[in-house]
Amino acid sequence: MTLPLVGAAELRAALVESGDFALLDLRQEGGFGHGHLLAAVNLPLSHLELRLRRLVPWPETRLVLCDGGAGLIDAAAVKLRAAGYDNLGHFAGGPDDWRADGFEIYSGVNVVSKAFGEVVEHRFATRSITAEDLHARQRAGEDLVILDSRPREEFHEMCIPGGIDTPGAELVYRARDLAPDPATLVVVNCAGRTRSIIGAQSLVNAGLPNPVVALRNGTMGWHLAGLQLECGAERHCGDASIAARDWARAAAARVAQRFGVRRVDIARLEAWRGEAGNLYVFDVRTPEEYHAGHLPGARSAPGGQLVQATDQYLAVRGGRVVLVDDNEARATMTASWLLQMGLPEVFVLAGGLDTVDRAGDRPRESGAGRTIPPEVAAVDLPALPPVAVQALGDAAKVVDFGCSLAHRRGHVPGALWADRTALAAAIPRLTDAEHIVVTSGSGTLAKLAAADLAGLGVVGVTLLAGGTAAWRAAGLPLEAGLRAPLSPANDVFERPYDLESDIEAAMNGYLTWEVGLVEQLERDATLVFPEFGGPEFD
Repeated sequence: MTLPLVGAAELRAALVESGDFALLDLRQEGGFGHGHLLAAVNLPLSHLELRLRRLVPWPETRLVLCDGGAGLIDAAAVKLRAAGYDNLGHFAGGPDDWRADGFEIYSGVNVVSKAFGEVVEHRFATRSITAEDLHARQRAGEDLVILDSRPREEFHEMCIPGGIDTPGAELVYRARDLAPDPATLVVVNCAGRTRSIIGAQSLVNAGLPNPVVALRNGTMGWHLAGLQLECGAERHCGDASIAARDWARAAAARVAQRFGVRRVDIARLEAWRGEAGNLYVFDVRTPEEYHAGHLPGARSAPGGQLVQATDQYLAVRGGRVVLVDDNEARATMTASWLLQMGLPEVFVLAGGLDTVDRAGDRPRESGAGRTIPPEVAAVDLPALPPVAVQALGDAAKVVDFGCSLAHRRGHVPGALWADRTALAAAIPRLTDAEHIVVTSGSGTLAKLAAADLAGLGVVGVTLLAGGTAAWRAAGLPLEAGLRAPLSPANDVFERPYDLESDIEAAMNGYLTWEVGLVEQLERDATLVFPEFGGPEFD
């Protein structure tokens, strides 16, 4: 299938102009992370049906596909056109060609967000503290509080001793409860740099009267300083008091005026749903609040993570973004950062869900809020519960299409890992199996892979009902390691904490890379973050 070719000059112009346009890199995350264009959004072919409509809601969007010469374009075009996405182009050049034309190539993932964090530190002179200094202050019993801006799962895995989990957008919302004395030093940390910087500067922008600093280099800096991290902590910021909520709402209103945050009422939002163009509606509260009840059609995107990894939530920078919370405080703080990142159409739902609830005509929707892609819904294959698969014993060959890193940490005993996009090469190793059972994390990706296998003529394919998560929930044994995978495990760009050796060297390399993004952005000039002023507010 031949797609219209897009040259480097044309692509660069489109990147600068933004609008309803997306550059999609179809490679697995591992290959993508080793070299890609700045504005490219990673949409691996193996997950295309699962992520496409969330990243690009409007099917008429101009999509330019690239794959670094991996031969994925034709297969992707077939899937995209079947899903109704016909406005396609192909950037035939790879990272080396882009570099040869004098343009920048970036390593890593979530690069735009991470580069933005470094720019924020430079522009606002965000104050920071070293791990050694913080540790000394802790030992001296100084009045301080450590607020960890990461999601609960990351915090639980490892944290600074004594830290309190206060994910991103929750910082301003709960700060007055966690540091009621203006003399208390507030230290914000994450695993590295971005969420520490953005979190600390959020508190400064909001006018918190306390001294506020970011922990320089986060938990990595703590580890590299030879200090012990705490594992398994459950300390959480808890519910915000009425006084804290009121302070946050007033503080966010001042931030909204400073950065030009616009509001939209529920009637206008509903009208936008019927209009052409990409519309993203994100609920920036905690996942727990979202599951308890949210605006129908909104996606869970906790504010700190939306700023930290924007390209995981949206692929069209020119699309309309509406942020929802309970009383505008968290949505406004998040919107202020997205606007500074250069997203032109960012709005906050006026009054938040509190106002919608009082109106009484739009009841909340509970649960995960996930829409099953039609490609998944169309799969009709038999499924066996975990205990039945276990009972098959050696007669079953289990194939795991989930995340290879998760597989390495724990999988169905004897399961072989495979990349969905490399099935043809894997089939010869499956022909001797009496039963082929397919799984993935939740089982969703496994359904697509199973349909692919059936389409290639493999008979007797069965699904593990509920995926590996159901196996784990049933209390059945797990096996660690990644042995004899059916295809190269290149689906994850490993972070320092994912590695099994040379962790310190990887941490130092990562931190050096992140700091260096500012200089690389200046050379690139395809993305310039708008300026709203320096360290001092008017």
